Amino acid sequence: MASRRNRRPRDSQREGRNGEDVREHEIKGHGKRRSALSAEGSPPVRKRQRTEDDDVRIVREIRRPGVPPATSINSFVVPDRPSPPFREDDSDGHYVFDLGDNLTGRYKILSKMGEGTFGRVLECWDRKCKEYVAIKIVRNVQKYRDAAMIELEVLNTLQANDPAHLNHCVHMREWFEYRHHVCMVFEKLGLSLYDFLRKNSYKPFHVDMVRAFGRQLLKATAFLHDLTLIHTDLKPENILLLSHDYDKTPPISGSRVGRRVPRSSDIKVIDFGSATFDANYHSTIVSTRHYRAPEVILGQGWTYPCDIWSIGCILVELASGDALFQTHENMEHLAMMEAVLGPIPEHIIKDASRTSSRYFTTSGGRYRLDWPGGASSSRSVRAVEKMPSLNSLLRSNTDASVRADVRSLTDLLTRMLRYDPSQRLTAHACLQHSFFEVSQPPSQRPSAMRDTPSARSVSAAADAPAPHAPAAPMAAQIAQLQSVVADDDAPGPSQPVTSQVWAKPLQREGPPDPEFAPPEAVQQPITPHAAAEPATLAAGALAGALTQLQEAQQAAASAPARQSTRAVVPH
Repeated sequence: MASRRNRRPRDSQREGRNGEDVREHEIKGHGKRRSALSAEGSPPVRKRQRTEDDDVRIVREIRRPGVPPATSINSFVVPDRPSPPFREDDSDGHYVFDLGDNLTGRYKILSKMGEGTFGRVLECWDRKCKEYVAIKIVRNVQKYRDAAMIELEVLNTLQANDPAHLNHCVHMREWFEYRHHVCMVFEKLGLSLYDFLRKNSYKPFHVDMVRAFGRQLLKATAFLHDLTLIHTDLKPENILLLSHDYDKTPPISGSRVGRRVPRSSDIKVIDFGSATFDANYHSTIVSTRHYRAPEVILGQGWTYPCDIWSIGCILVELASGDALFQTHENMEHLAMMEAVLGPIPEHIIKDASRTSSRYFTTSGGRYRLDWPGGASSSRSVRAVEKMPSLNSLLRSNTDASVRADVRSLTDLLTRMLRYDPSQRLTAHACLQHSFFEVSQPPSQRPSAMRDTPSARSVSAAADAPAPHAPAAPMAAQIAQLQSVVADDDAPGPSQPVTSQVWAKPLQREGPPDPEFAPPEAVQQPITPHAAAEPATLAAGALAGALTQLQEAQQAAASAPARQSTRAVVPH
């Protein structure tokens, strides 16, 4: 499995003259400098690695005069918690802070979760609701403020159409303007699927977990498409687990380390900064390189099916442990597609834009990809030659006991990764595929992972080592809740509940959406969400956890002593 480069802050990116990815660095006093990720004029790129430079964000000036400004958070301020002294923003317009600062009187800054061109995401403690939140603070630069207003429009549309939050999209609690920065308050989520893979040495998820992730991701996408929204940047980095909690299985033969598996398969989609209403302006280049559909590369225009292509690539990555198409240039990308999926149909080639026609040639009166003749290097040719077929890739990363599931998944993926976007399955049609026709959820299947402690059945509690002793994860959760109820200020950043702790605390990733490719039209008035009532959420959670623990203890006491029958994932 190929190693990956440490991820760097994202640059604005577009497509270069020869189809390679181009970064635009904003240099103070010198405008923009163009540099291509190619062999000419730049350091060599290790193609088998995945970098931040594959993320495309096009930030445009929003000239729509009717977008109302953000409003103040004055009504949310707690008087006895003063804000820090006023500080000037840094040279890039980022909000300057110290850990422990107050962000208004309501929020206490605990840690920095992420940073991008858009601004920063901070983990904060909400004193009013007694919970951790993720606050995205947009740079004090007009084009990013304008783009943030477009994202707010999308987030408000999602909230208005899914008030119960049943469609697996991130929930924005409220938004406000603070010291000239647009601030968006989100629910606190866990690691992204990409970060979980990375922390797990890129070991693939079990097929049952892939099924659960895929079902939720497709449901979220179907919800977006029903609202005429196209996400345009679906990728593992933008899919977050709801919980940090995980279990660690013992090493199996041929491996020196165990596998980490999430306690819960629940996920939410984040990063709506690039979401576009289908009727609005469509930029030429969308999607992060590895998840970019062929119609985008060929300049044929794009709509809802580009999201389906991205999801297909995501499912392959979750099931295999690594990105399917790891490349930085169009020609190699198309050649990799042909190696995995077969030749590009001639009618697709004929419909390519004039600038994309250079990737093709004629042979015997028929159009075909100019490969390997058009390859940029012999290394590129070797990389394409090593590409396995889709079926071989998935079979090599799964146990023989789930081969039927793998065959079903392969069939689904071939229908999602069709060159012709009109022939791809819709999100609703994907959900009807046989791969998702499983009577039991992953948490109840013998080969699947355990669910979150709050969702465990009474029978599972009987597997505890001692009949009357609470399970360690449950006890840890209760202790954490007790400390929250007792102390108005959170003692520090939230920590994952694990059966074995990480070697180092994780840098959790909130809902970062570094740059934007926003639509032009605004379909709804933008208003900040009302503040939540000052409910005693932590106290209620503690009471619920204690009740559940008591029930589990009673069930364990009445159950006959037996050995645990929970299976270890055969991965």
